[in-house]
Amino acid sequence: MTFPAPLIETRQLGRWRVHALQAGGQQLDGGAMFGVVPKPLWERRLRADERNRIPMGMRCLLVEHESGLVLVDTGAGNKETDKFYGIYGIENSPESAGMPDDPGPTSLEAAIRAAGFTPDDVKVVINTHLHFDHAGGNTLLTDGEVVPAFPNARYVVSRGEIEYARNANERTTASYFPHNYEPLVASGAMELVEGEPEVVPGIRLLHTPGHTPFHHSVLVESEGERLCFLADLIPTQWHLPLPWIMGYDVEPLVTLASKRRLLAQAVAEQWTLMFEHDAHTAWGRVEHDGKSYGLAAAEGG
Repeated sequence: MTFPAPLIETRQLGRWRVHALQAGGQQLDGGAMFGVVPKPLWERRLRADERNRIPMGMRCLLVEHESGLVLVDTGAGNKETDKFYGIYGIENSPESAGMPDDPGPTSLEAAIRAAGFTPDDVKVVINTHLHFDHAGGNTLLTDGEVVPAFPNARYVVSRGEIEYARNANERTTASYFPHNYEPLVASGAMELVEGEPEVVPGIRLLHTPGHTPFHHSVLVESEGERLCFLADLIPTQWHLPLPWIMGYDVEPLVTLASKRRLLAQAVAEQWTLMFEHDAHTAWGRVEHDGKSYGLAAAEGG
């Protein structure tokens, strides 16, 4: 797999600079990623490899907020085995990002440094949910010890999500790894929230259930401009059509309702949407052509 490029993309949102940071590449089964959509349809958009896997990114959002840097999601981290990374096609080292001399242990740290900062500068980490490719970079394995990747940050996640993770069943347990979040809960670094709180002024959680019951997207608002980090509600631009829903979602009909509600608001209010798992397109405006939702041509890249 070719590492999704570029490592970092930056734009101005109102008074804040925001950065799309590529925390790595991964490859997942195309059938699983598109659920009931037949392969002849989804493969017109994304070509699968010989193992039926499609290229994906692990994109995180960094906001230069006046109260301190805010990071949304953290990629896969560095704590798993080579076998595990091979199964999911994960590439998340600075070497795979084309930065072999970077001192960071993951490509997320390389991207943060490319933006002009270090992990110590991050003040808030928001987890949209706790799956390993969204929260794996919360902590790092250093000299055999699991430590916070962002030592000066408070971590924020839904209370319902962590309770759901702690009570995983046979279908969901493979996505939740306690070393990504339990050390932070134990130390008091992780704040458990409910509803749709404003984490810092202008950055608010949106409850978008379906992928998990307590999944959140993140809405960033500044000077009349809005950017929505979709997380796994709409993982790539190719998942914008309402029925194109991942097989990984535990409640696909709930995902459908969440998508219908959010996309209608995004069109009405001209939000910019950010795609966490799209290997090539970081963000864009959405439009409805009378039949389906899709990326506006001017923003599609």
